[in-house]
Amino acid sequence: MKPSTLRIGYRYRANRLADRYDALVIGSGMGGLTSAAFLSELGWKVCVLEQHYTAGGYTHSYERNGYEWDVGVHYIGDVGAETRTRKMFDFLSDGKLEWAPMAAEYDRFYVGDRIFNARAGKQQFRDNLVAQFPAEVQAIDRYIELLAIAGRGMGAFGLSRVLKPWQRFMLRPLLRLRTPKLLYRTTYEVLSELTDDQDLIATLCGQWGDMGLPPKRSVFMVHAMIARHYLYGGFYPVGGSWRIAESIIPKIQMSGGEVFTYAKVKEILVEEGKVAGVEMADGHRINCACVVSAAGIGNTFGNLLSDQIVDAAGYRQQLPNVAPSLAHIGVYIGLKETAEELALPKTNFWIYPGNDYDAAVEEFLDTNDAEFPVVYISFPSAKDPDYLQRHPGTATIEIVAPAPYAWFGKWQGSTWGKRGDDYEALKEKLGERLMRHLYDKLPQLRGRVDYFEVSTPQSTSWFSGYQQGELYGLDHTAKRLQQDWLGPRTRIPGLWLSGQDTLTCGVTGAMMAGMLTATAMVGMRKMRPVMKKVFARNSAPPAAALRN
Repeated sequence: MKPSTLRIGYRYRANRLADRYDALVIGSGMGGLTSAAFLSELGWKVCVLEQHYTAGGYTHSYERNGYEWDVGVHYIGDVGAETRTRKMFDFLSDGKLEWAPMAAEYDRFYVGDRIFNARAGKQQFRDNLVAQFPAEVQAIDRYIELLAIAGRGMGAFGLSRVLKPWQRFMLRPLLRLRTPKLLYRTTYEVLSELTDDQDLIATLCGQWGDMGLPPKRSVFMVHAMIARHYLYGGFYPVGGSWRIAESIIPKIQMSGGEVFTYAKVKEILVEEGKVAGVEMADGHRINCACVVSAAGIGNTFGNLLSDQIVDAAGYRQQLPNVAPSLAHIGVYIGLKETAEELALPKTNFWIYPGNDYDAAVEEFLDTNDAEFPVVYISFPSAKDPDYLQRHPGTATIEIVAPAPYAWFGKWQGSTWGKRGDDYEALKEKLGERLMRHLYDKLPQLRGRVDYFEVSTPQSTSWFSGYQQGELYGLDHTAKRLQQDWLGPRTRIPGLWLSGQDTLTCGVTGAMMAGMLTATAMVGMRKMRPVMKKVFARNSAPPAAALRN
């Protein structure tokens, strides 16, 4: 495979732009692509502007030394049947995305010296927990009931994001009635009322890395969303995660739109109080009265809008109420044997020093040489049945772990690949620490690794535009999720927001956010026929789609 194969999108040049667009979308992550695709379905001509060399945001893949890795799509849930999530993917990709199931035991949790696991299927998940914790049957059954209660309440949360401020005010009593109080409590508070068994709580929270906050800081709504999302197992896109963006772009092009790469936006232009377009890094101006920013809250209000505009719109007072999620480092590993030959599993490994996740995080942040509070190991070449067609005779592994941005702060603003010996030495040290976890769990890999490289929060900042190297956008705390201004609408006429910062984290969270943004822009009357097309006989308004 040629290296250019994974470079999805059309390289930006000012002379390649159309004379007119109905909307400009900044950022080609899942939120931006979804908004653009829905608008295109409605006949809008949309221009998506991506600063990276390839489209897809955290769904993109990259190649090096004959290997291929994903950077964010380690697994997706809720696509193994005709769910609304699956129907959304089918609509966006015109049915071209295929999904390969992982092992029945899709997540394995190493908690200190004990091992627990999650199994695919609601009943299987429940029965497996009971087998591991036979004295906690009542707590386990009640937990599954609470997941369902939380799921029903998420519809009101999604609806509140679409409504205009006056509509939200009028419907506030109804929204409160439909929003269970447990949604905004911490995960640990909810679970500790069910059981005193800290190992059971740790097992139920074993996927906390999927949102970046341990149970005493995370909000139960997002915990429940993630748990429900994977209740029927994990899946991987056949052909690699880059296929997601590749399959969506034709829908955007359908109405004359395009997805441009190397297209860095310098500023969102606001004139006479309204959006007028964007200024590109090369100085070119693209005129358009409608701009959707899917570049994140920090980028939008911290970099893309002038201080004067941010102050005048009242966002300066709001920004302290949210904070970026924890940054991360990644290790990308290549081996000259196949996943089958190396006995690599289709199961994710989550490795924890003990069952007190919050204490482990605090110690890690306070002490540079403390144990990583979580180490996640993924085996993409084992998950993807098409991998060997692209890279025969090889296998890949990925390791992800949290890392404070402050560790790498002195290289802020530096150029990728030119950060000096100190930076490379720090990367090597951290990479070796993480490789020890891999060899501990899979000792047969010692001496068989052909290649590995380490990415840092500065890598994330350089390629994905997140200034603090954050993996999940804004921290998913109760305070953040109760900010009414974090939705598709802004106080600046013509400016809209999309992506995980406007709803919830992850690929499907960003996808649903993209749909809600398009709905807010055009209204439910115009969106309803599209919703019927997406969800067929089981049609539902966008907010209801969040429940499934």
